[in-house]
Amino acid sequence: MVAQSDGARASKPSAAGTSSSSTSARPVFSIGQVLAKLQPEFPDLSPSKLRFLELQELVTPFRTPSGYRKFSADDVSRLRLILALQRDQYLPLKVIREHLDAMDAGQASPLPTALGLTSTSVLSTRTRYTKEELLRAASASANLLQDAISAGLVHPADSYGDEELATLTALAQLQRSGIEPRHLNVLKATAEKEFALIERALAPVAQRQGPASRAKSVERAHEIAVHLDVVRGQILRHVISRNAGQA
Repeated sequence: MVAQSDGARASKPSAAGTSSSSTSARPVFSIGQVLAKLQPEFPDLSPSKLRFLELQELVTPFRTPSGYRKFSADDVSRLRLILALQRDQYLPLKVIREHLDAMDAGQASPLPTALGLTSTSVLSTRTRYTKEELLRAASASANLLQDAISAGLVHPADSYGDEELATLTALAQLQRSGIEPRHLNVLKATAEKEFALIERALAPVAQRQGPASRAKSVERAHEIAVHLDVVRGQILRHVISRNAGQA
């Protein structure tokens, strides 16, 4: 979960140059609704990838006082551009950020390409990382990746995607605080219990047949997961505050 103030955050201007906090672009979409809008075009998009893009400050959704993320129509357009540049241009996030920053500043910025290739030459190519690229992008060691694989937090593969990059980046940050992958078994056990809660909640929808019902079930599962994430974070913050007061 991205560490952030529970208060409202103003979004960066979109690629179109308008702020998400403007009246015409008020934040109205939850994470689940954003996923429902973008996943048909970008099937690999997940809540954790959205949070990773937020962590990288490529998009800054509004935060309600209770901690919920809310995205504007401009935020959704910005995310669509980011994901398209990753997929179609095979661009690293650093290059995408520079492109967006230039557009936000109102500067003319030609559409970037990867390694001098045109967009059509890498059309529909998804972002993938070799092991070395993954470690470099996440600022992580090979030992940390192996520990993450051993703990079941990352699956071994010949190449890795943005989901694994987001996970390994978070693990590298946790390691700097003395938290190793082996310490996170409690999170896996909690996730299994939370999935059981989601399954029970979605049982009526899951019993229905057809692609529309399955899509609705997936959307609702993501929304419930986001709500659980907010509650879990609030509980943890409450525990931290309570114990800090006793110190």
